[in-house]
Amino acid sequence: MINLKGWMMILELHQQGLSVSAIPERTGSHHRPLCLCLIEGIEMYVARLGDGYVVKRMPNTGSHHAPDCPSYEPPAESSGLGQVLGLAITEDPTTGETTLKLDFSMSKIAGRSAMPTTGGDSDSVAGSGTKLSLRGLLHYLWDQADLTRWQPGFAGKRTWSTVRKHLLLAAEHKIARGDSLRSRLYIPEVFSVDQRDAINARRVAQWSQAVAAPGKPQHLMLLIAEVKEIVPARYGFKAVVKHVPDHAFALDEQLYRQLGRRFESVLALWGAAEDIHMVIIATFSVAAAGIPTIVELSLMPVTRYWLPVENGFEKQLIERLVADGRSFVKGLRYNLGAESALASATLTDCEGSAPLLFVVHAGIEDCGRYLQVCDPSAPVWLWNPSSEAMPALPPRQRRHPRAAESAVECR
Repeated sequence: MINLKGWMMILELHQQGLSVSAIPERTGSHHRPLCLCLIEGIEMYVARLGDGYVVKRMPNTGSHHAPDCPSYEPPAESSGLGQVLGLAITEDPTTGETTLKLDFSMSKIAGRSAMPTTGGDSDSVAGSGTKLSLRGLLHYLWDQADLTRWQPGFAGKRTWSTVRKHLLLAAEHKIARGDSLRSRLYIPEVFSVDQRDAINARRVAQWSQAVAAPGKPQHLMLLIAEVKEIVPARYGFKAVVKHVPDHAFALDEQLYRQLGRRFESVLALWGAAEDIHMVIIATFSVAAAGIPTIVELSLMPVTRYWLPVENGFEKQLIERLVADGRSFVKGLRYNLGAESALASATLTDCEGSAPLLFVVHAGIEDCGRYLQVCDPSAPVWLWNPSSEAMPALPPRQRRHPRAAESAVECR
């Protein structure tokens, strides 16, 4: 029998677009809701989110769902997620919390300086999956915010306001270095002249936890924003981000000089393509005078629809998929080095299994390495831009066979 709390949960799940036949009481029950994207059903779990509840997939089960199910996730080994899942990222279904291990500091000692590690496309990123680099954390939040997913009809609906909202939701219930990730995360609000004072007041209140105090370790904030420019200032260097017209973020000369070396390829893409946004993730401190200073950073170019891309060839592929009205999930590198095989996208609108789409790196003759990163039964599409035009894409399914999308029941 379902009590009042259970019926409230059902109502909230219906509001999410989920079909629910029954939700057992959480207390004293080991039953789990089932996603009916497949006939046999796949176990899910109910987690509290704020004042309500959400149905979430069980850890490491995303690839078990049907490709067109909202709970579907490409096989972890086809992207950089496979290297860090279970090591740098551990999810607890009993609490709904996810613990993240970071390879960068979220505090600093006054008077001490350290060589900044930008976490960009360099050898410093490749290797261990036991901790998330700055770029790895950005990729994880982008994945969790569903900003790597695309379906026809999304065009025009992804604004900075939407991106910010979903990133903040993705940061909820994430624990890093024993503290709430959400409390340290600063993502600029959409700026409005009419709301300038209120926006500034909220920013100052959040930044107050990162203001230097004599004799104490200084907490660092985490910034995710769109970069307008990174340029010399009257004194030193600065990063100007959109929606924060009143404050630039200071950089020291050492960090500024590293940018050109470690992010040469993505900066070149940003400079060459007018429709590319550049997303920055950075740790920063706040001086007693209120000036924010970046400590470490990483950069990620994205398309006009906020889909991450690594280079011009991957940009061509993603733009082709969007123009053709395809549904897909964009693959991300996390901590993987630039030469590691990575599925650029996974199509979710094909019959049967979801095809993995690979763009072969220049200079690589043996394409077999791209076939080794995934299940042998998974369809693979390869494009070698150095030797051929883009091949025809796998055909989409003619119809969506599932009558009730995201149907959930309980046993």
